[in-house]
Amino acid sequence: MTLGDMGADVIKVERPGAGDETRGWGPPFDRRGESAYYLSVNRNKKSIAADLGLSADRQMILDLAATADVVVDNFRHGALARLAINPDSILHENDQLIWCTITGFGKDSGRIGYDLVVQAESGWMAITGNPEDDPLRVGVALADIIAGKDATIAILAALAARARGAPDAKARRIHISLAHSATAALINVAQNSLITGNDAKRWGNQHPNLVPYQLFKAADRPVIIAVGTDAQWRGCVEGLELNDLAEDKSLATNAGRLAARDRIVERISRRVLKMTADEVLKRLSERSVPCGVVRSVLEALRDVEASPLTGIAPSVPGTVRLPPPKLDEHGSEIRRNGWNVFG
Repeated sequence: MTLGDMGADVIKVERPGAGDETRGWGPPFDRRGESAYYLSVNRNKKSIAADLGLSADRQMILDLAATADVVVDNFRHGALARLAINPDSILHENDQLIWCTITGFGKDSGRIGYDLVVQAESGWMAITGNPEDDPLRVGVALADIIAGKDATIAILAALAARARGAPDAKARRIHISLAHSATAALINVAQNSLITGNDAKRWGNQHPNLVPYQLFKAADRPVIIAVGTDAQWRGCVEGLELNDLAEDKSLATNAGRLAARDRIVERISRRVLKMTADEVLKRLSERSVPCGVVRSVLEALRDVEASPLTGIAPSVPGTVRLPPPKLDEHGSEIRRNGWNVFG
């Protein structure tokens, strides 16, 4: 969808009958009978249903691939071979083609890679939630999303390399896995463990390396205060009129604040609880301290262009040109005209 947002012509190949499983991941469904889940990631595509077990359908898809810039597949390990489709051979035949395979746990694994399983095995759930409670998943399918963005980045890099001169087939064969994308996204949490040798733990809404950097309860609703620099710390305690903390030189640096985490959190908690969220945000924003309120999804959506049919407007430079397609909506036209279906 991201490539489509940026102008790519995208043909979505689905199994006949049921199509993409997420078409049935509801309710809610819209008036057309499409699930919200499916609609959220399928704009700017045209759909064809094809049974790759049938030689005619398989050849039709291979003919489309022969003149495509990019093929993306997410079959389980061995599935393409059983269908007599060999990406490596196709890449040798077409020195302009880029082929990206997205898997759950790597190109040699046959495991099914659903987001929740990946979140569990990538370490995410072990660090998400309150220390005294069970591990939690992130509230959106973020492993799926990051893997998709990683695939987009890799495809764009391969297209740029191709523009400089056709790279060899190996460089045009891309493998992305949800598991690797998710583990790579541990970033600073992973680095903490690599340096110390200690396993990461759950911090709830706190941050292992910064204080204060968490949720606090104001008199009317929760707020977030996120201090990342010494200057922001000074602005925070001055804005909240916590003079004892402002005057304590041991708290002037981040390391000192980490050592005094409990004291700082307790003092800020008591102070913020006596203020409204608006008052906290006004005082801190005037001093360039990052802060915000905890908003609902509908509140957050007020800040962006969004549609019940095509989802949230592109976050990259791009446009919404096509609504998410019905299953096989463009099948006859694609079979008749191939890529010319886009004009």
